[in-house]
Amino acid sequence: MLKSTKELLLDAQKKVYAVPQFNVYNLETIKAALAAAEEAKSPLILAVTPGTREYAGDAFMFALAKTAAMTADVPIAYHLDHHTKIEDIIPSLELGAKSVMVDGSMLPYEENIALVRRAVKAARPHGASVEAELGKLLGVEDGITVEAGEDALTDPDLARDFLRRSEADTLAVAIGTAHGLYKEQPKLDIERLKRIREKTDAPLVLHGASGLDDASVRTCIENGITKVNIATELKMPYAKAIRDYFEKHPDASDPRKYFAPAKETLRRVALKKIDMCGSGGMAG
Repeated sequence: MLKSTKELLLDAQKKVYAVPQFNVYNLETIKAALAAAEEAKSPLILAVTPGTREYAGDAFMFALAKTAAMTADVPIAYHLDHHTKIEDIIPSLELGAKSVMVDGSMLPYEENIALVRRAVKAARPHGASVEAELGKLLGVEDGITVEAGEDALTDPDLARDFLRRSEADTLAVAIGTAHGLYKEQPKLDIERLKRIREKTDAPLVLHGASGLDDASVRTCIENGITKVNIATELKMPYAKAIRDYFEKHPDASDPRKYFAPAKETLRRVALKKIDMCGSGGMAG
């Protein structure tokens, strides 16, 4: 049975670890992420963006995640990541999704609150939790672009007001990370994260973790982060493994053959990220 992210993150908050969120796109990426989670005995969040839903369809992606949850011996949440339109999340909620992120970070403050409240109203009858974002992360995430100079860190005082008025269950915070990979390690504002944690009770989420060194992520977890989002750092080695296979086997045509090394590569990366999050052994 699929869980809500809130259910998983409250445990992580209590025990001071983070649940890894792996963005997935098809059967192979789901199976690889699941294999890593089961090996490490880690809870797992499978996330799909609007682009993935458009590519694969709500019913297909949800069915894959539901099957994973039914057959797995670790708790799994299926999460709609970075959605900006309420009407886009309704089909998955009706299918049984228990977690959505509505991204109003590009909107003015009051409009962001209003959007999240609408998402909460849509999600509650389905027993689903809602993640919101306050602040803007530099970079590109599924069509949402924030240029240099447009990014903004999360205000701790506004975070408390935002959570109270929006009724969001979890909050993604901007403390210096960015979407995509980094040319150099960013300077994270840990003191800001500490102040956000002091002023709020909701589980906190770190976006833009691909490429961050493990020590930085662990410091964030020690100071309140309970979910760590990983996308780019999974996609790139997965794609490279397929390219490498075709370089060695240019006449290959069997997807079962060329997807196998990609799945194994993703599984190994996922295991490292689970270790980084400290979620291994927390599935019980």
